[in-house]
Amino acid sequence: MATEQLDVDLAARDDLQKLGYTQEMSRSRGLPHILFMTLAIMAVPYGLAAPIATSLVGGGPAVMIWGWILVSAFTQALALSLAEICSKYPTSAGAYYWCFRLASPRYKVLLSWVNGWLTMVGVWTIALSVTFGTAQLIVAGAGIYYPDWVATPWQTYVIFLGVTAVTLVFCLFFNKYLPTIDIICACWTALGITVTLVCLSVKAAAGRRSISFALGGFDASASGWTSGWSFFIGLLPPAYTYSAIGMIASMAEEVHNPSEVLPRAMAWSVPIGAIWGVVFLLPIVFTLPDVATLLSVPSGQPIGVMFTLAMGSKGGGFGLWFIVFGIGLFCAISISCAASRATWAFARDKAIPFHVHFAKISSHISDVPVNALFLSTGIQVLLGLIYLGSSTAFNAFVGVAVMCLGASYAMPVAISLANGRKDVRDAPFSLGKAGHVVNGIAVLWITFAMVLFSMPAVIPVTRVTMNYASVVFVGFAAISAVWYMINGQYHYSGPPVPRDTSPQSTPAPSKLD
Repeated sequence: MATEQLDVDLAARDDLQKLGYTQEMSRSRGLPHILFMTLAIMAVPYGLAAPIATSLVGGGPAVMIWGWILVSAFTQALALSLAEICSKYPTSAGAYYWCFRLASPRYKVLLSWVNGWLTMVGVWTIALSVTFGTAQLIVAGAGIYYPDWVATPWQTYVIFLGVTAVTLVFCLFFNKYLPTIDIICACWTALGITVTLVCLSVKAAAGRRSISFALGGFDASASGWTSGWSFFIGLLPPAYTYSAIGMIASMAEEVHNPSEVLPRAMAWSVPIGAIWGVVFLLPIVFTLPDVATLLSVPSGQPIGVMFTLAMGSKGGGFGLWFIVFGIGLFCAISISCAASRATWAFARDKAIPFHVHFAKISSHISDVPVNALFLSTGIQVLLGLIYLGSSTAFNAFVGVAVMCLGASYAMPVAISLANGRKDVRDAPFSLGKAGHVVNGIAVLWITFAMVLFSMPAVIPVTRVTMNYASVVFVGFAAISAVWYMINGQYHYSGPPVPRDTSPQSTPAPSKLD
């Protein structure tokens, strides 16, 4: 068995050399590990619960249930599209490498640069949103026992620093245990969803809702938008949950047989996550306390109050809160790990200032790009300071993360589609004849989502309710463009030219005709 695994790893090393890179990390993750890491990053209960106020403002139960199912279907198309491209180009460089290989020679360097910076901003802000969101969950948990206490911005920021420190310690010193931690996270999530289902169904202290309310209850009055648009505004939590679906590509060079394992993990994570989401949401919508009460919580984070009212006791509410908090902490660790690999890969291709420094793999801490990890963490800490000045501006980073990551994923899919998909015909994980339709749905969904999450959740718009996501998005794009003019156009020539363009030594294509 060990000999067979060694042969697989040697083949993966050779395939990586054909893509232009030298193997620098050890391969320690199989399909269960990378699938569970994907589910840990997805963190379904956390992703749906932490921003639940947006779904309540958008319309309530109908948005929560049917919006989740709708977004899951669209995300499946995106996951399959990414899986196909990833199976042919399994490298930690991810989407910006795919753009470079798929685009025409005239535009491939520029498109690769743009995509790479979209990816960087996306992974940094999505990691920030998780660590800061987990800090806000701690505030919500404290509010269960101290309802009159409202955390000041600096108190929340200090808690955020504590969460960030925990994730940094795990990513630095427990790297070899992270695959096991991802498995523990999957078990915690599955058990936690089951416990939530049973407890809420049994207690229902705030009353039981009718099936017509649970599956069809819709009230757009809190948002001020028309009913149709309000429904779409409420899709932010499911879109946020799935926003990092492609981040495991950054782990490609630590995975056994990545051309087979990564696509399968991407493809299967969405249906598994979708089922988890339905099972988690159903008991909530059937036992949902008064929505107006939840939306009036001073902290703006109603999850603690929601569980306490539904369970009828502070202890019961805290127990369910703790399940979601644990999932959030697991997610913060996994997503910080993936963000550090994405940062390292981009630095390796000389696209980040002081790239030589940030492209190093530590000789003291095995297989950890320490400098890239510190860069990723440091940027999150600095961006978190914005919360001290304006929580509204800070909340824009959630939308920016969804927009940047979505755009970075859509670009290679759109390029492949524009090329008639000829470049992915020999992909080990092939979509076959369904490819054009699947790719088209994926690109259209991301295009719509980017417009959607630039809109304010509530109208009329005030300084407090304004959605600054588009402003932040354009700001980062301007910084990227300026850096390209100053430095990128002279030093960035794209990822390395492959040493060998012959077909990779991978398993036979698995058709999904």
